Amino acid sequence: MNTKQINEQASSAGALSDPRQTAGSSGSKALIGVVGLGNMGSALAATLLSKGHAVVAYDRNPQRVEALRVEGAQGAARITDLSHCNIVISSLPDDAALESVMFSLPGGLVDILKPGALHISMSTVSAELSRRLEKRHTEAAQSFIAAPVLGNPDLAKTQRIFILAAGSAVDMQRARPLLEQLGQHIFELGEDPGAANVMKLACNVMTATTLQSMGEVLTLLTKAGIDPHLAFEVFTGSLFDGRVHKAYGGKIVDRRFKPAGMTAPLAVKDLRLALSEAERQAVPMPMASLVHERLVALVAAGWGDLDWSALGALAARDAGLDGAASA
Repeated sequence: MNTKQINEQASSAGALSDPRQTAGSSGSKALIGVVGLGNMGSALAATLLSKGHAVVAYDRNPQRVEALRVEGAQGAARITDLSHCNIVISSLPDDAALESVMFSLPGGLVDILKPGALHISMSTVSAELSRRLEKRHTEAAQSFIAAPVLGNPDLAKTQRIFILAAGSAVDMQRARPLLEQLGQHIFELGEDPGAANVMKLACNVMTATTLQSMGEVLTLLTKAGIDPHLAFEVFTGSLFDGRVHKAYGGKIVDRRFKPAGMTAPLAVKDLRLALSEAERQAVPMPMASLVHERLVALVAAGWGDLDWSALGALAARDAGLDGAASA
């Protein structure tokens, strides 16, 4: 019997409670661990609690754990405290953080989870890492899917994020009922978990290039004497009425760069990962390269704590507009 058959057998035997059993009085809900309690991870954990799930919350920052404990979660002081969880959701900032949690010795997540447990990685990380995680989980008779999200923490709090999910058909079937409680739509991208990560990175490249272009044209129009709020109304009321144009364009014209949905350093990381994948695939991406440099410049300007829409403020500063550097 191979490890995938072991996983299927464990599922049918009830080793992992079906996430669909979340309502009623059956008492058979899965115990869900959440690893990484930044803005997005905390929002996901809060949603799970609101849906009546039992949640075990872990973060290296004990204050974040305490904040979720007050809301009803069980607090975990160390990663090994998640060993009894049926499902673990990870929401971590980068490859290094996820690798540290998964493979740290002794007691990384792969080592401490029981056979049949399901790991859902909702982090924006490299495709290579997701494929390596799937391999390690399979070797341990565990399940894995990659499920990064589109949307900010505010959207996560109201279950309006979009979820990009990939993994084996068996694992996806088990994860889908839970994911449906977290977001408004799930896009399934096949059995290769790395595909979900490449898709997420591609979406972030498109968003970043849109922010750069909006910052440039709004600066041009401002210097030409046109009210940027009027320009924004023209854009979003005509040909450029997409979610990104409306949400981030509004931040640019109103100079609302805090609190950040995506900070500039995280955006730098995502563009770097996208360009690394492009190099592996021999795909020139000159626009992505340019915007990556602009994001680095944003950090260099001392604005690393701002939302990545502050690319608009950087464009204004470079054009010599008064007050641009106060963002």
